[in-house]
Amino acid sequence: MVDGPSSSPGTQGQPAGYGNVPVIFAAVLAAVAGVAVAVFSTGGTEREFRWELGLAAACATFIVSLLIFLLLILTSRPNPEELGRGTGVRRSFGSLPDAADGDDGYRPDGTNPR
Repeated sequence: MVDGPSSSPGTQGQPAGYGNVPVIFAAVLAAVAGVAVAVFSTGGTEREFRWELGLAAACATFIVSLLIFLLLILTSRPNPEELGRGTGVRRSFGSLPDAADGDDGYRPDGTNPR
């Protein structure tokens, strides 16, 4: 991940800079889940070690936890300020009709509707 302003159009400022933290955390969770499933599915010392179940559990845990972490990162990004204002939809609940609620008169092109 680059630590400077993003160069592609349509992005919002600088990246968050999480680096490899979600991948490492997902890998640790996957390792713990894989070892736990392999050990507990064996069911004792007389039986064969179930490494294939542990590997399957580790893969599933890695994918699911990484997906959850990345979705949490995406939802924590703040919206641009211009998305909170508009003329077509009342964005404040409970405001009275024709009452000033902070977005009256705002247009993205800078013109005044009145």
